[in-house]
Amino acid sequence: MTSATADLWDEFGTSLQSCVTPFLQYGGLAVFSGPISTVRCHEDNALVKSVVSGPGEGRVLIVDGQGSRRCALMGDMIAKIAQENGWAGVVIHGCVRDVAILRTVELGIKAIGSSPAKSSKTGDGEKDVEISFGGVTFRPGDLLFSDEDGVVVKPAA
Repeated sequence: MTSATADLWDEFGTSLQSCVTPFLQYGGLAVFSGPISTVRCHEDNALVKSVVSGPGEGRVLIVDGQGSRRCALMGDMIAKIAQENGWAGVVIHGCVRDVAILRTVELGIKAIGSSPAKSSKTGDGEKDVEISFGGVTFRPGDLLFSDEDGVVVKPAA
């Protein structure tokens, strides 16, 4: 099966969900796909770091940072950890930092913007929960496809 989002839409139509959040591309991989894992957190990236420190197995981490632009939920160190542990990509409804370095990391990274500010590190948040933004409901185990055209999600079942 192709991973080009436009081709997938042509093949599967409205059985897919298309995210309308205006993401920017930050990682070294413009095209990525894989089963979804999720984190919901607000201005705290300790749970993001914890999750990507485990085996990625080609998965894509969806981070619902609730659209906050006050601080970054991923920087170069966490991105490198994700790459080393076999994650395919990270899609953040929030911000990243260390943008110049992120471009050199072999990981798909999309976010709504960048911020130089650090997040808190208390570990607040939830993982492996259903989250929604941009007109899409992201469920652990569903399949995400991302490229220059956008982000689409195909139900696992």
